[in-house]
Amino acid sequence: MADTEPSAIPPSGILPGAKRPVPGRRELVVMIAGLMALNAFGIDIMLPALNEIAHAVGLTAPGMESDNRQQMIIFSYVLGFGAPQIIWGPISDRFGRRGPLFVALVGYIITAFACIVMRDFMALLIMRFLQGVFASGGRLVAVSVVRDLFAGRQMARFMSLVMTIFMVVPILAPGIGQIVLLVAPWEAIFVVLAVFGIIMLVWTWYRLPETLPEDARQPLNLSAAVGAYGQIVKSRVTFGYMCASGVIFGALFSFIASSEQVFREVFGQKETFAFWFAGIAGTLACANFLNSRIVEKVGMRRISQTALFVFTIVAAILALVTHFVGDHLYIFFPLFALCFGCFGLMGSNFSALAMEPLGKIAGTASAAYGFATTTVASLIGMAISSQYNGSTVPLTLGFVCLGLVSLGIILITEQGKLFSSR
Repeated sequence: MADTEPSAIPPSGILPGAKRPVPGRRELVVMIAGLMALNAFGIDIMLPALNEIAHAVGLTAPGMESDNRQQMIIFSYVLGFGAPQIIWGPISDRFGRRGPLFVALVGYIITAFACIVMRDFMALLIMRFLQGVFASGGRLVAVSVVRDLFAGRQMARFMSLVMTIFMVVPILAPGIGQIVLLVAPWEAIFVVLAVFGIIMLVWTWYRLPETLPEDARQPLNLSAAVGAYGQIVKSRVTFGYMCASGVIFGALFSFIASSEQVFREVFGQKETFAFWFAGIAGTLACANFLNSRIVEKVGMRRISQTALFVFTIVAAILALVTHFVGDHLYIFFPLFALCFGCFGLMGSNFSALAMEPLGKIAGTASAAYGFATTTVASLIGMAISSQYNGSTVPLTLGFVCLGLVSLGIILITEQGKLFSSR
């Protein structure tokens, strides 16, 4: 298939009723990746600082072993990020993409500054939850803009390019957090988040046009919202891949929340944690780039379903090896990185498959998908990471279970027919 612009974008690059042209493909890829990275940055830059923040809000005393409750600094944000997308979706389908995006970015910036002054654990969790709520608006609009402009394999290819750029954030964010802690207190991390939010606000204000035409907007009322979400449930493909994503992405969140503890306590890599985390994230970025190069030829189903099989098998091997041999970094790291690479071949393809049947309600469909891949996934991830006991066995066994459940859901969704080139 030729690498051409989709028919949704006129040759002039100017959408009907828009006051400015759509940015070129490269700029649009980086811009969408930046909007989506608000969420990843809000999580991953925190990881090296979790211990210090836990001390500052009274969870632990300096020198004590980490408390699993420190994971809630991550999960409170993720929970805030997930459920509100159900509300952001119908709002963006009614009022367009730009207005909700700017509200979300301003809220993200304000809550980042507010976190600086929080010294009570519950108050910090509430503010992190609110920051996640606003971050969800940015993510929702970003995916909706892509669906406004692309469809099918072109959407999967574009999202793979987005995810390749996006993955620079989890590669660099822990290192940035570590550098910040070397020269400033943990509060400066929230200043960095606010500055990132300001950059995205200014950039999108001047460069991103409205991509949802007036005549394509949906009414904002309860019956319309219920009807739209009803379409999602009735679409076997959308609902099936949404559920499969919600399950398998629980593995992603379980590792993110416990990664600092795993590398610091199990493998004794406190000072080099950012490098190991970057290595794992790097495999994800490479897999996303690979997907962008092959998805139009091979097909979304064949790639993502194969990746899910590989993920489950490698996780099972790692669980068995760890159980019988013990935790060894030189065994854990390559196998775990391979597992994570599979997410790069699943994520954008699952998303495109779920969104493809529902282009007319892209905002609502994106909201439902975002809910599944964040709220549901984070609750599953929280359950798995809370079982951390000083070894990686609970984590890897959790991966195996999630892989098997997700495979079962896809078998039902595809009515037993896997590896199709469609």
